[in-house]
Amino acid sequence: MIIKSASLDIVCGYTSKVPVTQLPEYAFSGKSNVGKSSLINTLVNRKALARTSQQPGKTQTINYYNINNKLFLVDLPGYGYAKVSEQERRKWGVMIDRYLTRSKQLKKVFLLVDIRHAPGANDRQMFSWVVESGFEPVVIATKADKLSKSEAAAQLRVIRNTLGMTDGEPLIPFSAKTRQGRDEIWGLMDEVKEGQEDGIVKDQGSI
Repeated sequence: MIIKSASLDIVCGYTSKVPVTQLPEYAFSGKSNVGKSSLINTLVNRKALARTSQQPGKTQTINYYNINNKLFLVDLPGYGYAKVSEQERRKWGVMIDRYLTRSKQLKKVFLLVDIRHAPGANDRQMFSWVVESGFEPVVIATKADKLSKSEAAAQLRVIRNTLGMTDGEPLIPFSAKTRQGRDEIWGLMDEVKEGQEDGIVKDQGSI
C-alpha cells in the first residue's frame, strides 16, 4: 500500500465506549514490549507515528491510527507486564475484551509474539480469546532478525505447536529492522478487503 497519510485519530481509555467508526479496523495485540509500535511504524513507513519505548506497559489505551482515510490500524494495550498492578491488568483485559466483542468494524486481529521464545500463558490465552470472539488470528513472530534462518524456522514450529495452530493458519516472521513480513501483513489486510468487496457485489447482484 502507498501511504499518503497516517495519523493518530482516536484514543480510547478504560472508561471510554468503543468508538463507532466508518472504516475497517485491523487490530494488533501482544505482550508488552513485543514490538507492536515498531510494527505499526514499519507498516506505514513512519519513524514515530506509534511511540516506541523500552519501558514495558507503555501503551495503556486503545489507539486508532487512520491510514489514508481508508482504514484504522488499532493498537491494543500490551499484556503480561508483571510490574503493573493486578487492578491495571484487569482494566486492560476489560478494554481488550470490550473492543473485540463490540467493535462493528473489526476485520482481522494480529497477535504478536517474540520469535525467540515459546508463547507464554498470556499469549495462549489471547489466542484463544481472539478465536472465541469469532476471529481467526494472524500470528506475527516479531524480531526475526535476531535469529538465523534455521533458528527462526525451528522457533516458528515451536510457536505453531504451542498455540495449537494448524498448518493453514497464517504465521508471519517479521522484523522492523529488515522489514521482513511487511508486505505479507499488508497482503492479508488487502485479502480481507477484497473478499468483503466481492461479497458486497455478490449480495447486490442477488437482489
